[in-house]
Amino acid sequence: MTAARDALRDAAARFAFSPTARLDAELLLAHALGVDRQRLLLTLADHDVPPAFAELVDRRARHEPVAYLTGTRAFWTIDLLVGPGVLIPRADSETLIEAAVDHFAGTAGPRRILDLGTGPGTLLLAALDQWPMATGQGVDASPVALDYARRNAAALGSAGRARFTAGDWADRITDTFDLVLANPPYIESDAALPDEVARYEPAAALFAGSDGLDDYRRIAVQLPALLTPGGVACVEIGATQGQSAAALFRAAGLSVILRRDLGDRDRCLVVTP
Repeated sequence: MTAARDALRDAAARFAFSPTARLDAELLLAHALGVDRQRLLLTLADHDVPPAFAELVDRRARHEPVAYLTGTRAFWTIDLLVGPGVLIPRADSETLIEAAVDHFAGTAGPRRILDLGTGPGTLLLAALDQWPMATGQGVDASPVALDYARRNAAALGSAGRARFTAGDWADRITDTFDLVLANPPYIESDAALPDEVARYEPAAALFAGSDGLDDYRRIAVQLPALLTPGGVACVEIGATQGQSAAALFRAAGLSVILRRDLGDRDRCLVVTP
């Protein structure tokens, strides 16, 4: 059998296209062994490499996302089930939860939360984990995404506090919310993307017209009727959209503060009535 250390080195070399090649290899080997990554690294010398690892390496070498191969992705304080047909949660999106935490600091937190374009439940379930007394609704147009969201809510023990519905943004929503979260598509339709995104992740969750702003135009005019007094919306944007996206929400009569992510890029509009 191949030693685990050698297998990781060889796999990482095949993943040279990835900025996290070694991490990718470690996550895939841990998955093949049925252990977590921390356990793998602590006991690396004890492991032989299972046959399943070779197939995982081959698939990753074809740029298939690691999250689809392992079926999970960590986000904020939770682990989410993910797979083909859903947008993979990114650490950059945690900026929205951080912004909400700051907004509600010193209070009991939001009671009712809405997540527009919930995908596998990413933002809503992270927020419900942050505020255990809150309830929320997640909306998505994708049946695949909603199935993952419901499975994630059940796995996290949040099924009684989270409701997931099919919808076109907030078109059929008449309730108001203390916190609205949204990570809409914001990529220009002709933008070049890495293979693992362009070939594998759902286009409907990525692209938003020639300027990437189509869905912000929809959400901005819906938002004033969704927020309670003292409520806030945290809306993800692309790194070059700070001014252009914010202008749409200001035109709807809303106040906007721009928040940057850990890479010091524009990432979140903090929107209040």
